[in-house]
Amino acid sequence: MLLAMDVGNSNIKFGLFEGSNLKASWRVGSDSKKTADEYGVILTDLFKSKNIKLSEVDGAILSSVIPSLNYTLTHMVEYYIGKKPLVVGNGIKTGLNIKYENPREVGSDRIINSVAAHKKYGGDLIVVDFGTATTFNVVSAKGEFLGGAIAPGIKLSVDSLAANCVKLPKIELQMPKSVIGKNTVTNMQSGIVYGYIGLLEKIISQIKIESHFKNAKVIVTGGLSEVVVNHTDVVDIVDRKLSLNGLRIIYDMNRTELTL
Repeated sequence: MLLAMDVGNSNIKFGLFEGSNLKASWRVGSDSKKTADEYGVILTDLFKSKNIKLSEVDGAILSSVIPSLNYTLTHMVEYYIGKKPLVVGNGIKTGLNIKYENPREVGSDRIINSVAAHKKYGGDLIVVDFGTATTFNVVSAKGEFLGGAIAPGIKLSVDSLAANCVKLPKIELQMPKSVIGKNTVTNMQSGIVYGYIGLLEKIISQIKIESHFKNAKVIVTGGLSEVVVNHTDVVDIVDRKLSLNGLRIIYDMNRTELTL
């Protein structure tokens, strides 16, 4: 089985694949202060919850946007599973042609999402990830990563309001009954939710105009996507497992090199 690890700014997603089948997946907090042993204990317990042994894992792959966790998780996999994980980065086959001024600047999270969307859905694509940051990734039918846009994430915006405006509370993210709020909480919910609906629709519209991808499919992923996508008609597909599948696909592409 393959262990896929997607390290984001807020969470680490672990996925366990048997062939192309995602047998189990878990989400834990990203914490650069945790040691390899602490993550090893967490992973061991997660496996036990599904009656799976660590010894059943015969390969691993890691994508990370937190460089300080790379060594920790690599060491954890080597010690607890006895395998050296493939790390998504320079020199790794992805099947994409990165049309970026400096391809090294593209986050591995954007790459794995784009790889999975291109492989699974094909055609011209706009891949949107609602994570700590909200990223828009434009991929052509030929597999060209053309760039995109990065905006603050929904939760990041909420936390920033509460942290920097003394009288504003932390709120639950949900659609208010009206855009015209009648109290502080509904005012904030309106500004955030309707604001991100507008951001999503405007950026997608502009991307389609500039790229000439009039019929591009819009694929959305990320833990906070449902706050927005249920209230707009610009989204074609919601795929919460996109990044894990992207890791599996990239691992399969590089399997030959791993055995040399």
